[in-house]
Amino acid sequence: MTEQELQRHMETVSLQFFQEPFLHRATFNTRLRTTGGRYLLQSHDIEMNPRYLESFGLDYFIGIMKHELCHYHLHIAGKGYQHRDTDFRALLAKVDAPRFCQAIPTEQKMHRYTCLACNTAFLRKRRFDVKKYRCGRCNGHLKYVKEEIVQVSQ
Repeated sequence: MTEQELQRHMETVSLQFFQEPFLHRATFNTRLRTTGGRYLLQSHDIEMNPRYLESFGLDYFIGIMKHELCHYHLHIAGKGYQHRDTDFRALLAKVDAPRFCQAIPTEQKMHRYTCLACNTAFLRKRRFDVKKYRCGRCNGHLKYVKEEIVQVSQ
């Protein structure tokens, strides 16, 4: 999806669900990490995370658009636009928009260790010297098993 298509989608979703026009800019922001979108209070623009479109598809992405448009329309109308406000929660329910985004699953390199006494297995991001550490559960000796790729939510 290009930025022009994003702008058209945002304008269409605004008219369809809110019966009010979206008069500002909608852009992609690839630097967003843990959020699907962001409404900018100063400029009234909306930034969207393109990774959510790639990971979850257009239907979920439209839900994020509706969420950001709730912030937009309530702020312009002078009503409560923050997540904790009653006006915001009511408008979210009315347009069937999600309150929070799912985390995007990513792959990460992890190191697997096991305890030789109690067979407890655990993962760590950093590799460590098993001679210097013991099991926190039973104080047994540890063994490095392998490095593996694990699906992790951000």
